[in-house]
Amino acid sequence: MKKNFFIAFEGIDGSGKSTQVKLLKEKLEAAGQKVYVTCEPTDSPPGKMIRDMFNHRIDSDHRTIAALFVADRLNHILNKKDGILKMLSEGYTVITDRYYFSSYAYQSPHIDQDWVIKANSLSAGLLRPDLNIYIDISPEISIERLNKGRTSIELYETLDNLRAVRDKYIKIIDLLKDEEKVFIANGNQSPENTSKEIWDNVASMLQENSEK
Repeated sequence: MKKNFFIAFEGIDGSGKSTQVKLLKEKLEAAGQKVYVTCEPTDSPPGKMIRDMFNHRIDSDHRTIAALFVADRLNHILNKKDGILKMLSEGYTVITDRYYFSSYAYQSPHIDQDWVIKANSLSAGLLRPDLNIYIDISPEISIERLNKGRTSIELYETLDNLRAVRDKYIKIIDLLKDEEKVFIANGNQSPENTSKEIWDNVASMLQENSEK
């Protein structure tokens, strides 16, 4: 019986992932799980370069960013100190804020979708999430939240781009529905109601596993 899980949160910017990661961590710990929270891009050298590109400190190209995410993600999985596989082997349920669905959705509006999927195939082959949680919100609400909470706007945080990214998320989730387990949560409602939707789904997964 599997005792710990790998869960990835996905969604466009402003969808409330950080809040929902925190709330799910608390509920899992209350249910007796050891939980390790992580995110992408990471603090590795490729991840730091990505953040500098997002914040306009380094000139960027979509192809370069996509390739850096491939490298950052593989290190995220395989790092022997605190990589995802290492933490899973130590009995932690791992929650990540973004994983390869983010690359599919954010990069493929700008470069070939098939290339992005193939470039991330090593990561998918090494470790697929037990559950991908996609928090769906309208791009208009996303922009409203970002403008309230930020003093500067990052590379991909424009209304047109967020519309394209949301569209890609929906299409790729449908494309990979036979390969990936995805739960779509309504992020347009209150954080508490979104959290309840997510917890009901995760609790059901825990229950199903305990009965195996």
